[in-house]
Amino acid sequence: MIGRTTAVVLAGLSGHLVDVEAHIGSSLPAFTLVGLPDASLSEARDRVRAAIASSALDWPQRRVTVNLSPASLPKSGTGTDLAIAIAILAAADQVDPALAGAAAHLGELGLDGRVRPVAGALPAVAAAAARGVDRVVVAAANAEEANLVPGIEVVAVTTLAELARSYGAPDAIASATAPVPLPARPLALVEDVDLSEVQGQEEARWALEVAAAGGHHLLMSGPPGAGKTMLARRLPTILPPLTDEDAVTATGIHSLAGTLDPSEGLLRTPPFEAPHHSASAAAIVGGGSGLARPGAISRAHAGVLFLDEAPEFPARVLQTLRQPLEHGEVVLHRAHGATRYPARFQLVLAANPCPCGQYYGTGDRCGCNAVQRRRYFGRLSGPLLDRVDLQVTVMPLRVGSAEPAEASAVVAARVARARASAARRLECTPWRLNAQVSGSWLRSHTDGEAARLVWQAIERGVLTARGADRTLRVAWTLADLDDRPEPTADDVAQALTLRSRGASA
Repeated sequence: MIGRTTAVVLAGLSGHLVDVEAHIGSSLPAFTLVGLPDASLSEARDRVRAAIASSALDWPQRRVTVNLSPASLPKSGTGTDLAIAIAILAAADQVDPALAGAAAHLGELGLDGRVRPVAGALPAVAAAAARGVDRVVVAAANAEEANLVPGIEVVAVTTLAELARSYGAPDAIASATAPVPLPARPLALVEDVDLSEVQGQEEARWALEVAAAGGHHLLMSGPPGAGKTMLARRLPTILPPLTDEDAVTATGIHSLAGTLDPSEGLLRTPPFEAPHHSASAAAIVGGGSGLARPGAISRAHAGVLFLDEAPEFPARVLQTLRQPLEHGEVVLHRAHGATRYPARFQLVLAANPCPCGQYYGTGDRCGCNAVQRRRYFGRLSGPLLDRVDLQVTVMPLRVGSAEPAEASAVVAARVARARASAARRLECTPWRLNAQVSGSWLRSHTDGEAARLVWQAIERGVLTARGADRTLRVAWTLADLDDRPEPTADDVAQALTLRSRGASA
C-alpha cells in the first residue's frame, strides 16, 4: 500500500509543497528515504521509528520506502518528520488515508512521540495557503505563529498519538503529553526612546528626518559622545509602521531566524539591527551549512541596519553590503543552489573622524597624523560611501545651545506627510520611496535649473553618476517635506550639502 500526505520545505522565505509518499513492500524490514534529503532530514527515519513505537502504534515489519516529491528539489530541516510518520501510518492502514492526505503537516518528532516546533512556521504555512492548502497541522508551540496566516485552518497537536487518534487510530497512546515549548531565544534589549532626548544637534536631527522621509542611507561622523548612536537608535521612532506586505515579510524572516515572539502578532514597528563590529560576514549577510539562515541585513528588512564604529568592521563585511544596497535582496549561493532573502533596509553608519576620535574643529586635541586619519576613514570604501545619500558631521554639543527638542511623534507626523506626497506622485510606478526611484525617472521629472546644478557637480568631479541620482532623490525628499510639487535649485544645493559631511560643521 501507499500512504500520502503533504509537507512544506523552505528555501529562504520561499516555501515548496512536498508530496510525502510511503510504500510498504513485501521484502525484509528496512527503511529508505529518497528525494534529496539533507543530513538532518535523513535522520528522520530513526526519529519517526521511535516516535511511532512510543505512541503504541505498530511499525511495519517490512521494507518501508518514503519518497519526497519533487525528488529534484533539495530538502533540509526536520519539519517533515510529522508528515513522514503520518504517511507511513496511512500506508500501514493504521490511520485513515483520506484524512492523512487532506492536510499539510509541519513538525519535528521527539523520540517519545511529542511534536516539536520548527523555525519558519509562518512562511511555511503562508506558502501552503498560497498553494491552495486549507488545513495545516503544526506543533502546539507553533500554533500562535501559524494563526497569523489568514484563510487557513490550523490544527495544533502535542503528540503523534493525539494526531493519530484523530485520524482513526483508537489504540494510539501518548507516552508523553507535555507540549514542547519554543526554544529559548536571547532577550532583545527593548528601549523606550524618543527623539526629544537628543538635545541640540539641529542639523543632525534634520538629516535624520530627511533620511526617514525618503528612505535614504545615512553616515554620521564625529567625535565620541556627540550623539551619533543616540540619533541612530531613535530613527525607528520616526518611521511609519510597516505596511501589511512588509509586516508579513519581516515577520517571516524573524520566524525563520528564531527571533519572533508570536504572541505579539505581525511585526509593525520597523526592525532595528545593530551588530557588533566583530561580527563575521556570515552573521551580517547570512549563511550556514545546508539551508542558509538570514543574517542581520535580512532581519533589518523594512527597518534599520546600524553599524556603529563602522570603520572597525572588517573590509570584507562592509563590501558585502554593496549588492543589497542596490538590489534590496541578498543571494546566498551554495552547492545545491541559491537562497534569496529580502534585504531592503536603511543603512545608518556612525564613525569617528580618526582613531582617537578627536579630530574636529581646529584639530588641536587630535594626536593622529594625516596618514593615520586618512587610513582610518579610508576603511569605508568609495563605492560604499557613494551609495550613502546623506553624509553629515555631528559636532559636540555646545554649552548653552540645548533647547527643548521636538518629540518623535511630531517629527514622525512630518515624515508621514512627506511619504504620503511621494506615494501619490509614484502611484503609477513600481516605487514607494524617493530612495528607490530610478535615475531616468528622476532626470526626466526634475526642473532644468535644478538638474543643471547636478551636472555641474559631475563636471567638477564632486559627484559620480550614481551620486548624482542619489542627490536628486534627496532633493525630491526635501521638496516633499516642504510640500512642493518638485525640487528647486535650492533643494539640490541643500542635498549636495547634506552629502558633503559638512552639514553640521
